[in-house]
Amino acid sequence: MNNDKFDTIEDEDDDWISRSSLKRDAEALQVLGSKLISLKPQQLDHIGMDETLRDAVDEAKRLKPRSGAFKRQCQYIGKLMRFEDAEAIELSINGCDLQHEEYNKVFHRLERWRDRLLASDEGMLDVILEQYPHTDIQHLRQLIRNTQKEIAASKPPLTSKRLFKYLRELEGC
Repeated sequence: MNNDKFDTIEDEDDDWISRSSLKRDAEALQVLGSKLISLKPQQLDHIGMDETLRDAVDEAKRLKPRSGAFKRQCQYIGKLMRFEDAEAIELSINGCDLQHEEYNKVFHRLERWRDRLLASDEGMLDVILEQYPHTDIQHLRQLIRNTQKEIAASKPPLTSKRLFKYLRELEGC
């Protein structure tokens, strides 16, 4: 019997990829494309992608999420993703998520600081002055007093927002 015939068949099987595997890969690229759609334009600017893909993502942002057109656009984005470096794009998206997470941490810390300042925590003033020596302490104390009066009078939180905005300016957010 001729074994050469069977040897060539085995060599061809090594390159064979199942249709299910191809479908899973295509769906993974569509999911990655939907993550791109959820990003803000400033975040998209930092991701290296082809101009055609960027235009497709911008178009998808314009469409209603539950429409058939949106679904077709997502499939188109998935198709375009086949020609992109998906791993690099995914790493960039994860970097944007970390930046967002870091921003949330700073935001919550500033909220806690504002609450401690409103509770007349003098130690908090010392912490702020230590971390931000350029702080206008007179302005900060005036904002705290006005916010406390505002809370006592059950008025809308206008100066409370100003206090938080000033803390964000100190942080550089």
